[in-house]
Amino acid sequence: MEAPFIFGKIATDKNFTDREQETAHLVNNFESLINTIIISPRRWGKSSLVHKAATIAQYEDKQLKICTVDLFNVKTEEQFYTVFARSVIRGTASRWNEAVENAKKFFSRLVPKISIGADPMNEVSIDFDWEEMKRNPDEILDLPERIAQSKGIKVMVCIDEFQNIAEFDDPLFFQRKLRAHWQKHQKVSYCLYGSKRHMMLEVFTDSSMPFYKFGDLFFLNKIDTDHFVPFIIERFSSTGKTISEGACKKIIALADNHPYYVQQLSQLSWLRSSSQCTEEIVIKAHESLVEQLSLLFSNLIETFTFQQVCYLHAVIAGEKAITSSETMHRYHISSATAASRSLKTLIKKDILDSKAGIVSFQDPIFEYWLRHHYYQV
Repeated sequence: MEAPFIFGKIATDKNFTDREQETAHLVNNFESLINTIIISPRRWGKSSLVHKAATIAQYEDKQLKICTVDLFNVKTEEQFYTVFARSVIRGTASRWNEAVENAKKFFSRLVPKISIGADPMNEVSIDFDWEEMKRNPDEILDLPERIAQSKGIKVMVCIDEFQNIAEFDDPLFFQRKLRAHWQKHQKVSYCLYGSKRHMMLEVFTDSSMPFYKFGDLFFLNKIDTDHFVPFIIERFSSTGKTISEGACKKIIALADNHPYYVQQLSQLSWLRSSSQCTEEIVIKAHESLVEQLSLLFSNLIETFTFQQVCYLHAVIAGEKAITSSETMHRYHISSATAASRSLKTLIKKDILDSKAGIVSFQDPIFEYWLRHHYYQV
């Protein structure tokens, strides 16, 4: 029997839940060629949302082409140019021979190296000489605009893990170069998103950064319980099993409405249910998930300094005034400066989040493990 819940990869069709307003917002931006920046913590469904909106937008507007660029393993400017050019050429071509022709037609100074695999449409490899790219980066950065103008189409370039450009040798110079080109494009717009929330915030919300006010800043929120409940019930029902509303809400509460964990805990609960899922089954599934991840969490906690571990202890205990003398003494925090430094580092590590002065955990299962297994608060 096919598993009814999806996590760890893009959710499509029946596996995609809610996000109706966000999807409509993105579809409008895509069709109107409005630059869009999506910011949210890891595993909140950004990639699935972009894929859903892109699919709808392309169906509604036949002149719109979507190019998806994944920077997950991109660590250098050289790799960026290659991946960017390859994705744009593939995304704007409907046939492999058209992709090859685009690679030849739209470069005047760069000479692409083209190789074709057994599956031409998915295995057209395009590479460039790095020395030539350094001398002629304009040809690649303006490639989607040149193709769009030549073919009379619109192009939306969706770039995942965009925050990786902050790790390049000279990130500020590179960002200035990108913005200088992209802000001039008339037939092309960009949707930029990534899994490192704090880095994305630095790139797009700091007034001193090149990409400040580059486009529509889009903050993704958690999915409401009222939307998750019918989704979980329907997915259970599709496999001939049932789940009570109470059990659904237990799943959602234990996962703290975290999209990835709601799907994963729903899947584990479904696997443990022969015909009907109860709250007791959900609790057992949750215990299994925590145990499954305990080694990962143990290894993670070992990467923290003593002061960071002390700071997390204070957060877990619900302390509000962590820099007060009494609290710092109780949790062995050496100074207010040490507390501030720990918070900043833990946010950069995507362990904690801070909104309007309220500190919270990004991973609800890690928070549960810390509370009940590590600190035993």
